[in-house]
Amino acid sequence: MLLLLSPAKSLDYDTPTDVAATAPKFSAEAAQLIELLRPLTPAQVAELMDLSDALATLNVARYAAWRRRATPANSKPALLAFNGDVYDGLAARTLGAEDLAWAQEHLVILSGLYGALRPLDALQPYRLEMGTRLANPRGRDLYAWWGDAIAQYLNQRQKVSARAPRPVVVNLASQEYFKAVDRSALKARVVDCVFEDWQRDAWRIVSFHAKRARGMMARWAIEQRCERPEQLTGFDSAGYAWDEAASGPDRLVFRRRSA
Repeated sequence: MLLLLSPAKSLDYDTPTDVAATAPKFSAEAAQLIELLRPLTPAQVAELMDLSDALATLNVARYAAWRRRATPANSKPALLAFNGDVYDGLAARTLGAEDLAWAQEHLVILSGLYGALRPLDALQPYRLEMGTRLANPRGRDLYAWWGDAIAQYLNQRQKVSARAPRPVVVNLASQEYFKAVDRSALKARVVDCVFEDWQRDAWRIVSFHAKRARGMMARWAIEQRCERPEQLTGFDSAGYAWDEAASGPDRLVFRRRSA
């Protein structure tokens, strides 16, 4: 079973780490995308990605600094570099070495630049969301660029065993990122996790809470060493509980009354 997460826009390269990084699978493809981005001016990047002038200037500098060879000086393990709501919920910096090793085999972070990352893969600073309409030799956007490559990668990563005889992908990513997984090429069963809060007399997906819950679910699965989606129904972090009546075979719904 593989768990899928989205990346984060915010990055943390200030907090030191002694965790050794691994090489991303799609480094060559990332380098080609960087070459498409490097000629762009801050104004062009701002328009392409709907960024402020300051963020556009920052990312133009990041593209210029990006190198084909990642080193401890210019990169950091992805799970420790991303720093958004999902990763606040996951709190990766407090995971032990055995937890990180398990996550390395069972967690995949989708990325507009890198395609798919293992938690410890070396990440250089960048901004390139999967939904960006960056024209490239393969089409008009990043979905065309990645094609079925991410799905094929997930197929290759799947391990089956007596306890987990069928390939399964647990989708904890956003719609923008999961859309990059070509379902027609994916061999695994897909299980979606949905997190809802009771607000204004109805169950609603509250973006901030749902993002944090995705990270908490990933951490819970890591700590529990979950191999089958049925095990995820035991998730109970931050007051969430599995709602069997609202769920289905491939859609696990978790609800809570108060944050």
